[in-house]
Amino acid sequence: MKVTSAQVLAWRLRQQSLVPRTTASVEQLVGQLAGVQAQVASAAELALAIRQKSPRRGAVQEALAARSLVRTWAMRGTLHLLPADGMAAYLALLGAARTWEKPSWQRAFGVGAQQMAALGEAVDEILDGQVLTRQELIDAVLARPGLEGLGEQLASGWGTVLKPLAWTGRLCQGPPKGQNVTFTSPRSWVPGWRGVPEPDEAAPEVISVYLAAHGPATPATFDAWLLRGATRKAVLRGWFESLGDRLTRVEIEGEGASGSGRTGRAGGGGGGAAYVRSADVAALARVKPSQEVRLLAGFDQYVLGPGTADTRLIAAARRAAVSRSGGWISPVVVHQGRVAGVWEFTEETVEVTLFAEHGAVPVAGLEAEAAHLARCTGRDRRLVVRVG
Repeated sequence: MKVTSAQVLAWRLRQQSLVPRTTASVEQLVGQLAGVQAQVASAAELALAIRQKSPRRGAVQEALAARSLVRTWAMRGTLHLLPADGMAAYLALLGAARTWEKPSWQRAFGVGAQQMAALGEAVDEILDGQVLTRQELIDAVLARPGLEGLGEQLASGWGTVLKPLAWTGRLCQGPPKGQNVTFTSPRSWVPGWRGVPEPDEAAPEVISVYLAAHGPATPATFDAWLLRGATRKAVLRGWFESLGDRLTRVEIEGEGASGSGRTGRAGGGGGGAAYVRSADVAALARVKPSQEVRLLAGFDQYVLGPGTADTRLIAAARRAAVSRSGGWISPVVVHQGRVAGVWEFTEETVEVTLFAEHGAVPVAGLEAEAAHLARCTGRDRRLVVRVG
């Protein structure tokens, strides 16, 4: 199967409910997008609202309170919103890399293998049926013999030592206590929790959801999205092979032949091959290039799914404007499927900076997007456009 880059981008816009917008709930959208990064909670809420025809403020908080969405450390070690009924599959693949068992990780963060095992067991017991602030959890852990010296690691704002506990299903975030985040056990918090499955069992589900939203994509791109390439190559290849005829290999115009047709050995011997779900082949082949304009939130899945190094999406010379220092991903202007600029809120304006080399972006489209942002946020702001 052969498609153009313009078709790929138009397909992703459609599959991510950006063109056209949707009436789906925030829970449905989070599932459809393979999770939503929520390191910045307001960005996650806006990313979902932008995709809805009639966004409703407070919907994410309501879903978290109802436990239909869960906030926890997930892809690339960042906080995400995940669907409660599907989060275990994502955790299984994240935990499969066992990054915390590597000597380099243990040296870097000052926690040995035996301490990590003891910490996991302690947190499992402490959080069972409990909702604790970070400080309450730290105090309870430090009271355990052999764990007294972990105060600095546990208090780190990056949560590095806590992330493996999330990936092994021992903790997730609970409801806030005032300004404090809380932690609890998925076992007592997530409805119908059955534990974290085996990675080989979970892989077909996660890969299928990812490709439905972000395909066509290579196994390497999937792994970069998942955990910055930490999965062993043989394991990754096996995961893709396990989908067999449910995947079809795709050649994207201008990127060299990567084979075509269905294959029972997806990923086998073709690390650069891109794949799409076989069920989506006919619709992908019919999709027409998009002319739409969209203003997307910071940390949007449309950017994070393929990654900021994807030059089909972001010109290499403009990557630094989108992927900024400190891991910050800018809000972006999308036109014809490509990132055509960046934007930001001020108190009174929506300030858009268009990339000169992209060419003209319809002003009417930008105005319509500013009006939709007003519906999302409940606040009108004047549109200001410059070219840089």
